[in-house]
Amino acid sequence: MSIGGGNGLSTLLRGLKRYVRAGEGALEITAIVTVTDDGGSSGRLRREFDVLPPGDIRNCMVALSGDESLLSRLFEYRFSNGRGLKGHSFGNLFLTAMTRLTGDFSHAVRFSSEVLAVLGRIYPSTAANVVLEATLADGSKVEGETRISRSKSPIERIELRPRRPKPLAETIEAIARADLITFGPGSLYTSVIPNLLVEGIPRAISASPALKAYFVNLMCQPGETDQFRASDHVAAILRHAGRAYSRSLLDICVVNTRPIRGKVLERYRARAAKPVEMDIPNLERMGLRVITTDLLRMSGDRMPGKIRHEPGVTGAVAFELAQEGRNLKLRLTS
Repeated sequence: MSIGGGNGLSTLLRGLKRYVRAGEGALEITAIVTVTDDGGSSGRLRREFDVLPPGDIRNCMVALSGDESLLSRLFEYRFSNGRGLKGHSFGNLFLTAMTRLTGDFSHAVRFSSEVLAVLGRIYPSTAANVVLEATLADGSKVEGETRISRSKSPIERIELRPRRPKPLAETIEAIARADLITFGPGSLYTSVIPNLLVEGIPRAISASPALKAYFVNLMCQPGETDQFRASDHVAAILRHAGRAYSRSLLDICVVNTRPIRGKVLERYRARAAKPVEMDIPNLERMGLRVITTDLLRMSGDRMPGKIRHEPGVTGAVAFELAQEGRNLKLRLTS
């Protein structure tokens, strides 16, 4: 099971998909996706049609699609002009229309997944129409994912409004069955942590016998995680999950060991973004097992235009951990 949102989660899912296709170890993939996006096409559809934001869900569906040719390209197609259409992706419009037809966003996701032949199950973290609210270090409050991402003051904590939204029953059941539960990669405060603010999810994860792993981000995010080390990311996750569940929420951290250099890094630094410091000793003092690997390997050993986790490597690490988690559960029950 993978928990998160944005591009980070879809990257991991794309890497895991190959193991479903190969039939190795009968891998089953479940994704729990945050639903707090209020910008771009998703934000417009949310405001105009009172639906949950479809963008992150659409990205995950395309990442897990069994047919990445014409159909998945259609879901990713974004209109470049047209009154009312410009900026919208076809997949977002399709999910919105399906929600209106079925009357339920989670049903719309399931039916749309069948159209795309998705190799896994995808659930929104909650069916409630939630809004993200941040309390900043200066004491001010900022509401909405887009405004939070643009804030300049450090974030002290985030919350959902309305408070304590309910999860889907399928989400809690999937957590209980999982061999591995992953967090990230993805924006700490707007993609990963919001899922832990849904009532019952931290408790279910804490109680699950699965291995629990966090894929640490590669880069700090200006306005969200300036100066954050890997251990600071972990501390924020545990703090938001609650003291009662923090001890059994994470077992493993997966960190990148390849130095990030070159012109692509210069472009990030121009926006005040720098690589996350992988302070492994601090992670180990927190009681976590640390897996170190090159998460930036690309074909031809070339860096992409954007600094991202490499799907193949990320998926391979997650698959190996899922096998380990399954073997651990078998030993515990035998």
